Amino acid sequence: MEKKVRIGIDVGGTFTDAVVIDNNTYEVIAKKKIPTTHREGVAVGVVTIISQLLKEQAICPEDVVFIAHGTTQATNALLEGDVASVGVIGMGSGMDARSARGETNVGNIELAPGKFLKTCHTFLDSKKADEEEIKSAIGQLQKDGAEVIVASEAYSVDDPSNELAVQKIAEEEKLYCTGGHEISQLYGLKMRTRTAVVNASLIPKMMETANMTEQAVLDTKIQSGLMIMRCDGGVMSIDEVRKRPILTMLSGLAAGVAGALMYEKISDGIFFEVGGTSVDISVIKNGKVMIKYAQVGGHKTYLQSLDVRTLGVAGGSMVRVKDKQIVDIGPRSAHIAGMEYECFQESGALDGAKVEFISPRSDDPKEYVIVRTSEQKAYSLTLAGAANLLGYIPKGDYARGNDQCTAAAWEALGNYLGCSGEDAARQVMKLALDKLETVVEELMEEYELDRKFVMLVGGGGSGAVIVNALAQRMNVKWKMAKNAPYISTIGVALAMVREQMERTVANPTDEDIKQLRQDIIEKIVKSGANEETVDVTIEVDAQKNILRAIATGATELRQKDLTAVNLKPEKLQEISAEALGVLAQDTSCAASCGRWNVYEAVSVKKRFGIFKQKTKSLCVIDREGVVRLKKENAACLKFSKNQKNSQFGEFLDAHTTFSDANATIPKVFMFYREKMLDLTGMQSAEQLNSILDVEIERLEPQEELIAVAYK
Repeated sequence: MEKKVRIGIDVGGTFTDAVVIDNNTYEVIAKKKIPTTHREGVAVGVVTIISQLLKEQAICPEDVVFIAHGTTQATNALLEGDVASVGVIGMGSGMDARSARGETNVGNIELAPGKFLKTCHTFLDSKKADEEEIKSAIGQLQKDGAEVIVASEAYSVDDPSNELAVQKIAEEEKLYCTGGHEISQLYGLKMRTRTAVVNASLIPKMMETANMTEQAVLDTKIQSGLMIMRCDGGVMSIDEVRKRPILTMLSGLAAGVAGALMYEKISDGIFFEVGGTSVDISVIKNGKVMIKYAQVGGHKTYLQSLDVRTLGVAGGSMVRVKDKQIVDIGPRSAHIAGMEYECFQESGALDGAKVEFISPRSDDPKEYVIVRTSEQKAYSLTLAGAANLLGYIPKGDYARGNDQCTAAAWEALGNYLGCSGEDAARQVMKLALDKLETVVEELMEEYELDRKFVMLVGGGGSGAVIVNALAQRMNVKWKMAKNAPYISTIGVALAMVREQMERTVANPTDEDIKQLRQDIIEKIVKSGANEETVDVTIEVDAQKNILRAIATGATELRQKDLTAVNLKPEKLQEISAEALGVLAQDTSCAASCGRWNVYEAVSVKKRFGIFKQKTKSLCVIDREGVVRLKKENAACLKFSKNQKNSQFGEFLDAHTTFSDANATIPKVFMFYREKMLDLTGMQSAEQLNSILDVEIERLEPQEELIAVAYK
């Protein structure tokens, strides 16, 4: 039998990486790096790297069951202002017309200092807008410089017919066009229009790339259909990219954390994707990545993407000195200055080198330190050099350099400053860690992560440059992700299809929830997911009147954990005890079913030095040892499907808070078979039971579930 494989490609600004992964074991069979082909177009590099891998590994095209690529193209286009001009046709009628006219006129959006997404605007009364009026409006916008059209009408999420009419006419005129209702189902005309405008500005460039890349993959005879990475860690079909290219924005960042999650089985952690110039920091909680609305040029959009914090602190960050004092590290890197790192040279190459100062870019201060040798060769002093000198980088790591040349370079800096090379490196490391620690502390507080349990995880080529040192300073655990330099590419190869839908609904009924669930399943199947593998989570945001559905699924029938190692109960107990901050003998297994185990612990804390207070905490751990939920003062119940109305009904009532005004149900998670069902967004017992009935309708009457409830 031929080996089935998955291919992941990550197109970066400098290199295009690719990996081949065994579809059954998820082991990396091959990996390759080639320079990104900017001049000939990204697609040329993609086809080159695929062809080389197929040939070198003797893989038949029909054995490739999944191929996907992540791209920084949308992000770079926005950063560089390399986007199309957008014409907006705002629509509304009656009382809404005046406010709609203002809200659909979003003006020019500043993407980066001095770089703008240009828009022009016209407004139609939707009751009077016939074909002639629409054609005339499109013609006027084209004269004003519009290359792409956006149709945006008040309440189009309820009835998109007018937006669709504009789109149809624009397409007949051979123009790219998008409607606000396609981008978001939420009310909020201004934000919906702005998100649609950003999306539209990316369409021409992304269409060109999508067409070329799709053709390139077809030329290799691979039949599985190219998938593209989304900014929330999932993938989508290339047809979806043509409609919603905005979803690929920040997708490179999403890929790294997706790879780390699949490989490292992290419960609660902070993931660092560290390159040469910057680090991207994201959060994992209960084994899931944290997601929020993305901002473009300081403006909020309806684009849900990874919550990523980016800092200019990385392996190649350069040292800055003013008045014989180290004053900063970065934001410029050796890469930007076009210089080699001091720590990756041959022994003896930097002996006797002297310190000099440069401006990497013409408008930078002349404070960036380099060393120059007697042969007039110049090298940058870097954060990677400081980390190597101070012994933070493990042997065999991608960022491990040559100790002798690193010491020689930093000795030159020490001599200039009147201290030792190590002292200079410690000062630089402190400046870097101060910046990183501030961000990590903010994230840990925002997402309520338990520092006793949190894990810092390093990815990217320079992960070890900062993660080990930061973990030591913060007194938390750390590890480097397996295959760290290729972690983004692995994330692309292992990604699941993902879709999200949001609607503005006050007090959603069972019918609203079921309808949304049905709609998102239909949508994710269109995006390339196999219906059998789809999981749906429903959230109700009562404060904002938002009903949200998130669906994930695989592109073909595969069970993510078939090859996973099942840990012995003693090991599961040990991991659970560590998570709960107690001794192993103080934890006990309260319930098990499917892949899930619930461990409980009771700890006694003294209050005011006299009173003893018992606290019961529990954690849910899967068979591989990943803690997926950890809560204090939570309760669990194991029951069979046919006991749902009796036993589970009583359990739900027992943990519901009743007051004169209403009944407040607890937050509930369900665990059964391979599934963790998040019902914490439900506002009433009726909503919760309605979704639960739909989710478990295929279970046998005697099949068991575990419910976990907390306030």
